[in-house]
Amino acid sequence: MMRKERELKRAVRNGYAQIAKKAGSCCSSQSPCCEAGSLDEMSRKVGYSEEQLLSAPAESNLGLGCGNPVALASIREGEVVLDLGSGAGLDCFLASRAVGPSGEVIGVDMTSEMVERAKANARQGGYRNVDFRQGELENLPVADGFVDLVISNCVINLVPNKLRVFAEAFRVLKPGGRLMVSDIVLGRELPEFVRNSTGAYISCLAGAVLKADYLSAIRDAGFEQVQVLDESEFPVDCLLSSSAGQAIEMTALSPAQMAEVKGAVSSVKVSAVKPASG
Repeated sequence: MMRKERELKRAVRNGYAQIAKKAGSCCSSQSPCCEAGSLDEMSRKVGYSEEQLLSAPAESNLGLGCGNPVALASIREGEVVLDLGSGAGLDCFLASRAVGPSGEVIGVDMTSEMVERAKANARQGGYRNVDFRQGELENLPVADGFVDLVISNCVINLVPNKLRVFAEAFRVLKPGGRLMVSDIVLGRELPEFVRNSTGAYISCLAGAVLKADYLSAIRDAGFEQVQVLDESEFPVDCLLSSSAGQAIEMTALSPAQMAEVKGAVSSVKVSAVKPASG
């Protein structure tokens, strides 16, 4: 691994460890995307229903998502679901209800602090079909061909080697298994002052890649039927005022810098399928 990649991974791990240790909303009241100053309000805006937010432990919602992959995943009872970058467990707990007692949900996160927080939330909520494991997305602690569905919510953009992540997702899926991810992608290259900012990287901004490159990485990993199911512009100020941005005390961009970045960032929901044979 290159030195730059190691430094970024260390920064991401430290940043999200800080988030796991903090309680309550980190949403900035200065941001127009956080008018209500609540994590639930942010989550509703990216696709979570009121019923979903009420059904999961409140402590599992850290306001880190950019979409709701569970809403579009068509999860079936009895399936095995894997969440890449599971955080405090929100999407895992929602998937847990969908797969039922005969199914299983596995959450993988790189930070021990997040895994411990997620396990505590699982104990509190009485979730017996959810298993949280510490590990890196480029080397998943999951057996080959074990999973029916892989989901992820605004996490793969944090990993420098995205092709490796999708290759690992392909490996652990059963033939015919599905991929459903929500993530941040770019419509055009970001200016250098953003690309070189570690803070912007942790805030899910500087690590994002062009949408075409993101989709190509999925196809290059072996997936078929790669589709963008939904796409919308994602305000940069929302990223910088998120839990990640606040936890690392991200310095706000100037109005001129914001104007340079405006319109470049999108939230997408992407689906793909592992071939059933071959």
